[in-house]
Amino acid sequence: MSLFRPLCKFCASVHRVRDIMPTLRTAMAAAQSGTPGPVFVELPIDVLYPYFMVQKEMVPAKPPKGLMGRAVYWYLENHLANLFAGAWEPRPEGPLPLDIPQASPQQVQRCVEILSRAKRPLVVLGSQALLPPTPASKLRAAMETLGVPCFLGGMARGLLGRNHPLHIRQNRGAALKKADVVLLAGVVCDFRLSYGRVLSRSSKIIIVNRNRKEMLINSDMFWKPQEAVQGDVGSFVLKLVEGLQGQTWASDWAEELRQADQQKEKSFREKAMMPVSQHLNPVRVLQLVEETLPDNSILVVDGGDFVGTAAHLVQPRGPLCWLDPGAFGTLGVGAGFALGAKLCRPDAEVWCLFGDGAFGYSLIEFDTFVRHKIPVMALIGNDAGWTQISREQVPSLGSNVACGLAYTDYHKAAMGLGAQGLLLSRENEDQVVKVLRDAQQQCRDGHPVVVNILIGRTDFRDGSIAV
Repeated sequence: MSLFRPLCKFCASVHRVRDIMPTLRTAMAAAQSGTPGPVFVELPIDVLYPYFMVQKEMVPAKPPKGLMGRAVYWYLENHLANLFAGAWEPRPEGPLPLDIPQASPQQVQRCVEILSRAKRPLVVLGSQALLPPTPASKLRAAMETLGVPCFLGGMARGLLGRNHPLHIRQNRGAALKKADVVLLAGVVCDFRLSYGRVLSRSSKIIIVNRNRKEMLINSDMFWKPQEAVQGDVGSFVLKLVEGLQGQTWASDWAEELRQADQQKEKSFREKAMMPVSQHLNPVRVLQLVEETLPDNSILVVDGGDFVGTAAHLVQPRGPLCWLDPGAFGTLGVGAGFALGAKLCRPDAEVWCLFGDGAFGYSLIEFDTFVRHKIPVMALIGNDAGWTQISREQVPSLGSNVACGLAYTDYHKAAMGLGAQGLLLSRENEDQVVKVLRDAQQQCRDGHPVVVNILIGRTDFRDGSIAV
């Protein structure tokens, strides 16, 4: 309990059988209320086993004769009676009462007025935008009605589908500097937005978040909100769009952002054509993944360098089709996410993009996938290293210690667990699409697959590809 209390929204230990259901209901409501987060409920084994088993373990079969023995016996019998008292009485059922903050009509109206006067508006949508109760389909329709260019991050990736004209994917920092009104919807000013320094001092900032503390992080230091709204993001966007009905913005602003997008994507195409001394060009490989990825796919990404490159190049095909480790970079979530995604949506193709370092945490779960017949497909960007760490460490410390890995035969390890294993390397670089199609077919036949891709190393900061 001491370990979990600082980390969780709600912590409880159940001491009586009759408290199991109410405590679990309270915990589940707390997990989903406000800003969703983890809860912890401790269930001692006394409350989990049947009465006769606990009685057998706890209370002596025959009452002791001595005074102290009889006192202990009396205490244990009373404790047992209290442990199970009222255990079978009816308990509350039905929907859980959730506490989800909502923006006030006055706050929505002020935001409508700010946005209505904008010449270069911009929206940044984060994971909170996709939380219930607003369905993704309604949020997408609202964003299309609004008609404001937007960046999508976290679980909001894929909201507008692939290649939507309102979805701007590249040069976010430059776009934020140029915008005169910025709506941060479910996004916080942490390191991903340079703690707010990426925002222009002359821009009017509207920020919406369920968590007031997170919403105002680093404000008055590097940035200042014109309007800070504590409330559900999806519901707020719907009300905002309703208040702005009929509002339009000049098309030249969105066109300017799209042209910058196209310029950045042209540079990616140039990088994809750059030769490498050995192994495969990862930019080219990921371009082919993007071309091959089916419309019914769910992307699970778990890694550093390879996944960072994929975030620029591979587009989720729809809402709630991108799962990643999040802001804290909790590597190792890939296999668990893939397992949940496939069981939740069995008709979808689950494609996992792993870095080779991150895959070390998930490899053994292919035994789980094989035993339970869960066909998922893993693509490992194998550059024999913790490359994202190495990029910072070597220039700073002059050493690559603990960052080097080997070009391990991960596909053979997967085959040892009963999965299918395929290798992509310089020897078959002209067959990337064929190998991906073969892996798809294996999955459709019910087999989990690992594709081990030997790659060089990309660096978007200086435009080079190092090997």
